[in-house]
Amino acid sequence: LMAMAHLAAATPNLTYACDTHYPWVEDADEVVLGGKIAFTGGCVEVTDRPGLGLELDSARLARAHATFNRIAIRTRDDTGQMRKYDPGFSPAKPRY
Repeated sequence: LMAMAHLAAATPNLTYACDTHYPWVEDADEVVLGGKIAFTGGCVEVTDRPGLGLELDSARLARAHATFNRIAIRTRDDTGQMRKYDPGFSPAKPRY
């Protein structure tokens, strides 16, 4: 999230909003030291602190890594997932 925010802040004439799934991260799964990054009016603050302006919680990051290693799924099947809801779904690229 913060890498995207820094890039957006440094991009002159950005003509579109940036999208993130970060708000759906559960508090218990957050790896940023001090808790979740705050949104105000749909925006996050880009600080002048070094790097991305945050620190990671090593213990929570280790727990997230262990969880990742326990999960056997290593590939995605977006077409199969979509066909659960729309059996006729075609993965063809849209024609604009």
